[in-house]
Amino acid sequence: QVQLVESGGGLVQPGGSLKLSCVASGSGTILSINSMGWYRQAPGKQRELIARAITSGGTNYADSVKGRFIISRDIGGGKNMVYLQMNSLKPEDTAVYYCSVVLNRVMGGRDEYWGQGTQVTVSS
Repeated sequence: QVQLVESGGGLVQPGGSLKLSCVASGSGTILSINSMGWYRQAPGKQRELIARAITSGGTNYADSVKGRFIISRDIGGGKNMVYLQMNSLKPEDTAVYYCSVVLNRVMGGRDEYWGQGTQVTVSS
């Protein structure tokens, strides 16, 4: 079983910044993480993947956030943390943001898990 807990959401003015954090916990999590990422879901829209950090190296970003958002991970000291630094925020970034972890199965294949989400509102 994997638990993901996000934090750091809130209200920010356009052009401002926020940093989201997520901690993943569960037995064997550290050894089996394929990637960690962030999704978001705006009202009336589908959930979309906006950033992913792959354990073997590399990051991917949606075009809508490229150049403004930065994903990073911290696995030191037994932690499994993923962060999303969001800069130059726009009203269209308003959404519920979800942390995600993709785990490798022992016998092949992968499973993805999500947290409960944290609200980000960009408004003046």
